[in-house]
Amino acid sequence: MDQKPEIRLEDAGPGSRTIVDETGAVLGGLTLTGERLEFRVEPWARRRGVATAAVREFSRSALAGGLERLELLVPWDVPAAQRVALSAGFTREGVRRGDPELLVYSRLSGDPEGPSLRLLPDLPGGELSDGVITLRPLGAQDVDFYTELHNVPDVIATSVPPEPKQAVEIHRRCVRAEAHWLAGNRADLVIVETASGERAGEIDLYYQEPPTGQAMIGYSMLPAYRKRGFTSRAAQLLALWVFAETGIARLIAGTLPTNVGSQRVLESAGFTREAYLKSRLPGPAGRRLDDVQFVLLAEDLLAQASGWETDSHA
Repeated sequence: MDQKPEIRLEDAGPGSRTIVDETGAVLGGLTLTGERLEFRVEPWARRRGVATAAVREFSRSALAGGLERLELLVPWDVPAAQRVALSAGFTREGVRRGDPELLVYSRLSGDPEGPSLRLLPDLPGGELSDGVITLRPLGAQDVDFYTELHNVPDVIATSVPPEPKQAVEIHRRCVRAEAHWLAGNRADLVIVETASGERAGEIDLYYQEPPTGQAMIGYSMLPAYRKRGFTSRAAQLLALWVFAETGIARLIAGTLPTNVGSQRVLESAGFTREAYLKSRLPGPAGRRLDDVQFVLLAEDLLAQASGWETDSHA
């Protein structure tokens, strides 16, 4: 949260600054070693925009003073620091391998002022809901649910590749979900039954082609929540947000030719069948599987929404 607090940076030795507020209280500090910048904020001073303001001010001064590049190394599971980096104008450029793996954010002397562009913004109020289902971001608290979901046999069979997920992979998927969202390459959401608050399934957005404005969705549901229209509702909710808040122009989804239920879900959500792709997907035992591709465009969704409005006034 960036509230533009009143702060100043005081010299604390070579490459170091102390962050203080207007009263002189120490809020944290920054340290520059070579081109690598580190920052810390006292727990009681967090969520006030202190880190963003301090990193932004320090970076502006350092780059104006002749430094060509600044770098922040941030753990996958510390999204607050990733948000600071983006808000301060740093760009995620890769992953530093090792133990632990660290995300690399950089800012160059020629970069524009202001926050870095995010391809996938946060959900308004943190969630989407139509009163029947609610979509909220996947997180570390969902490991047990995600484990249950991805041990359902037909969920495994329709996964890519069609193999059981290992515990370490499930944990990584949940813990790193926000980092992927902030990077703009994926948005993982839990489908919640609004009335009970119970987790029913998942729906995921993969922004695999930003240059062409095309993204893909995938979804899975626990057996107890199927045939209740939840998945179609989730696809519609996600699509409405996507076309209103991002630069995505085309949403695609694929199903196995034999997965008639999933095809009906997509048709109910407004998608139309577009292509039959032979040997598109990896299958069991080294085989290849065909894929039926569906597509949804913004204008299609608007036309469908107009139909809903007409029906509601009939």
